[in-house]
Amino acid sequence: MHRPYQRIQRRKSRVVKVGSVSIGGDNQIAVQTMTNTLTSNAKDTIAQIERSAKLGVDIVRVSIPDKESSNSLKEIVKHSPVPIVADIHFHYKRGIEAANNGASCIRINPGNIGSIDRIKEVIKAAKDNNCSIRVGVNAGSLEKQILEKYSEPTPEALVESAKLNIKILEDNDFTNFKISVKSSDIFMSINAYEQLAKLCDYPLHLGITEAGGKRTGSIKSSIGIGNLLLRGIGDTIRISLSDEPEEEVRVGFEILKSLGLRNRGVKIISCPSCARQQFEVIKTVKNLEKKLDDISTPITVSIIGCVVNGPGEATMTNIGITGGGNDTHMIYLDGKKNNVVKNVDLENYLEEIIRKKTKELELNQ
Repeated sequence: MHRPYQRIQRRKSRVVKVGSVSIGGDNQIAVQTMTNTLTSNAKDTIAQIERSAKLGVDIVRVSIPDKESSNSLKEIVKHSPVPIVADIHFHYKRGIEAANNGASCIRINPGNIGSIDRIKEVIKAAKDNNCSIRVGVNAGSLEKQILEKYSEPTPEALVESAKLNIKILEDNDFTNFKISVKSSDIFMSINAYEQLAKLCDYPLHLGITEAGGKRTGSIKSSIGIGNLLLRGIGDTIRISLSDEPEEEVRVGFEILKSLGLRNRGVKIISCPSCARQQFEVIKTVKNLEKKLDDISTPITVSIIGCVVNGPGEATMTNIGITGGGNDTHMIYLDGKKNNVVKNVDLENYLEEIIRKKTKELELNQ
């Protein structure tokens, strides 16, 4: 069907393994999320991971605040369908335990992990367990000496912290890592990532930290992460929302799909609707998005309420509907007029033909 007008030229980075997932190089940009259950409650945490996995998440991070959580990691890793990243703050021993208990990656924030000797112990545990590391620099928890130098978080401060910790890892003969330089400020994040992208070839994990609730956070993340992705910067992404992990996954994929960087599931092209609409476009789209959440095969669907743009959009999608008068609507398949439907339950009808078309596409892959 319709091809992107322009393709993004991605920055070339080295490849890092997070369990079975390859990050960087020519590998697809990975979508990550983070659980918000108590990690010590393995049952609830696994259930949340499985729900995210059904939506296509590639990697899931879990917080390890205490020994009970690191012990629970054994059970979580055993049942998780995707690689697990252990999120470590303050307690370096939790990092060592996480590596020993099966984490595929350890996320450490060097600003609060402690002395270099403690970081070295975490590195050794990662080496011994074939575990990668993410250096997670954050504007809210920079090293004391860097804050004293710059007085406040700045892009340069974030990058200096990243450089400092890259050196520590490299001095310990460890290169199986990726880096992030996150801030809740979009401009600071973009500037820091741009600087870092020029200084090293390690994979970069993108995110706008503490982005906010579903609407605010999605917008901030789309602007910040999307801006960097357009420049070819970024190898993994996480959308930080005050919402459920599943919503982070949905938004992450939508950002990548809109830029032609990932192509998963149903992509709906729909009009905002107006007085010309011949059926309830908004209700139809909302309900179909929920009903079709489980589809992973890429398929494009145009749902347009009238004939102004409907036929044109339909020529560029796998399935299209254009609203017509007297409850009579035109259905398009593979860009061509196929049939007219009249007085039907559009939601159920469209779901049925979308699922049928999806199966056809799966057979032809």
